Amino acid sequence: MERASAKTKIILTRTLFFLLFVYSFGFASAKIIHVGNSYPFKSIKKAVAIAQAGDSIIIQKGIYKEGNIVISKSISLVGEHEAILDGEHKFEILTISANNFLVSGITFQNSGYSSMNDFASIKVIDASAFIIENNNINNAHFAIHVSNSHHFTIENNLIKGYPGEEQSTGNGIHLWKCNNATILSNHIYGHRDGIYFEFVTQSTVASNMSEKNIRYGLHFMFSNNDYYTGNTFSDNGAGVAVMFSQHIQMTQNKFQFNRGGSAYGLLLKEISDGAILENTFSNNTIGIYMEGTNRILVKKNKFQSNGFALRVQASCSDNTIENNNFIANTFDIATNGSLVLNTFNGNYWDKYRGYDLNHDGKGDVPFHPLSMYAMIIEQNPVAFLFLRSFMVILLDETEKTIPSITPENFRDDTPYMKPFQL
Repeated sequence: MERASAKTKIILTRTLFFLLFVYSFGFASAKIIHVGNSYPFKSIKKAVAIAQAGDSIIIQKGIYKEGNIVISKSISLVGEHEAILDGEHKFEILTISANNFLVSGITFQNSGYSSMNDFASIKVIDASAFIIENNNINNAHFAIHVSNSHHFTIENNLIKGYPGEEQSTGNGIHLWKCNNATILSNHIYGHRDGIYFEFVTQSTVASNMSEKNIRYGLHFMFSNNDYYTGNTFSDNGAGVAVMFSQHIQMTQNKFQFNRGGSAYGLLLKEISDGAILENTFSNNTIGIYMEGTNRILVKKNKFQSNGFALRVQASCSDNTIENNNFIANTFDIATNGSLVLNTFNGNYWDKYRGYDLNHDGKGDVPFHPLSMYAMIIEQNPVAFLFLRSFMVILLDETEKTIPSITPENFRDDTPYMKPFQL
């Protein structure tokens, strides 16, 4: 009881803050409406029907099966401990098209599925200045689906899916044609894509855990000027995909345990003018896969225990890879071309066997991170069968003796002798 009471106090405190917020928009007569068995209103829909702009609806503990609840008013919808909205596997649960609203503290479960419509537990359309926070969303098609909206926050929601086939499973947090969004401290697993952005600009994704999703932990396309920091993307089908976007910054994220025949920590496809800083790529089939990628700074990242740390296709140019740690990767670099249009400078490579006579911390001879065997595999994947064979060991030793076998300008001229403290 004490725990429930404390949570109720937190909810009411948040509601009061929200009332102060909406008051500034002219809702001076805002009131609180309670819903539950011990109150006159036992239906959320009936409470919504009589609510005025600025009002707050507090939902008492219980299971509410009311089909699709549609809101077009600037109100707050707040759940007490164990307030559950159940879609009965048939309905979209909550549909909102309004400005200045709050959805908080509610458990949503069993939203409907449709091959024609993107049914969601919470769907928001044509909205602004809203908050969706502290909700539990279980067994949803789409958990939170937002379109054509701006200046909003989705924070601290627990989203748990039960994935089936990829084509019949929706995304955890899905944004389309939005701007100035903040996606913060959510835990998402068991969906198609944990977080999906399309045509989303000037937005931040921070401190989220996205794991065990069928396809991507994060997937965004045609989305510019976005910032991703402090997230963990773990054990997803193919990792994270960034496509057809510009001016993206990704800092201090963890990309880990994304493994499989076509898996990677991070896929970059047709992107330009961004930065990948201070991230950790560990235990992925491929740490970063770059295709059609230009003018990206890859700096102060840790690549450890990946199959390939970096796979840079010939279509990439003017990228700078510097001050990174490459530790215990099967292959540090792979490419499908012979021209070197990118810069590798001042990285730590654990495979480097050079010397530092002047003790400045940098190797006195360049390091060639592209192995002959990696080039062979790029052209003939079946050559993987010979990994760790005596023939490959001999090939590697030959390459160290005669490095001109691989492209001469594919090198790091100032390799560091010790790993960076990242």
